[in-house]
Amino acid sequence: MEFNVLAIGDIVGKPGRLALQAKLAALRAEWNVHFVVANGENVAGTGSGITESLVGKLFDAGVDVITLGDHTWKKQEIASTLEREPRLLRPHNYSRRASGTGVGLYETSGVAVGVIDVMGRLYMNTVIDCPFQAADRALEHLKGRAKVILVDMHAEATSEKQALGWHLDGRVSAVFGTHTHVQTADERILPKGTGFITDIGMTGPYRSILGRRVDAVLHRFLTHMYERFDVAVGEEKIGGALFTIDTETGKTLAVRRVLVDVAVKADEANERPGRDEG
Repeated sequence: MEFNVLAIGDIVGKPGRLALQAKLAALRAEWNVHFVVANGENVAGTGSGITESLVGKLFDAGVDVITLGDHTWKKQEIASTLEREPRLLRPHNYSRRASGTGVGLYETSGVAVGVIDVMGRLYMNTVIDCPFQAADRALEHLKGRAKVILVDMHAEATSEKQALGWHLDGRVSAVFGTHTHVQTADERILPKGTGFITDIGMTGPYRSILGRRVDAVLHRFLTHMYERFDVAVGEEKIGGALFTIDTETGKTLAVRRVLVDVAVKADEANERPGRDEG
């Protein structure tokens, strides 16, 4: 069976969430998508973190599993949600004492799907364990339980993301990078059958610098003075990658980048976020 997985890049603020709510159901139908995994660590109204209410809104929009990254704990109340909600994953190489887990097993359309979330260490401002060893541990947990296995590598360095792809080639179905908010043009299938792309990009406002207001970011660069980086509005798009996977072998048959324009009402995107949206 050919199994279509849509991996969605970092959802930024309310504009990113509104884009998903407006378009994801149609994309699932148009592309015959069986499973959607999305990085949600930037979905709060401030553009950093996630709340329990927003977790529910992403699931209602059509996301099956949410992965997180270095902004996991920006909304501290998410710790209790991570304990209760198996479809919400934080990087598996955080402390083993941290709330939640970075590996999950799910079933859809009669297919078992494993999802692993790990975070890179190069240029990341956090103390974490080795992502390569964490991915290996997660695979031991999934051994014999799923042929379709997806890995979100949330990292800054392209070399570290590519290294993990080669490390896992033939052992997982797909490795895709998140975090930089810039989609790369290197989608491919590695020699042993693992689909790979260094970064799947951003879901949110593209009239921006990485989802933040252009004027604020320019002010910081030009003056070195503090400036609040508010989430931008305008030219919303859904960024990601579509993987077609053979459920018998777990190998990727095809992979392509996706970047879809979405019409989002500016007045809705500009509304002040409620307390539950950060």
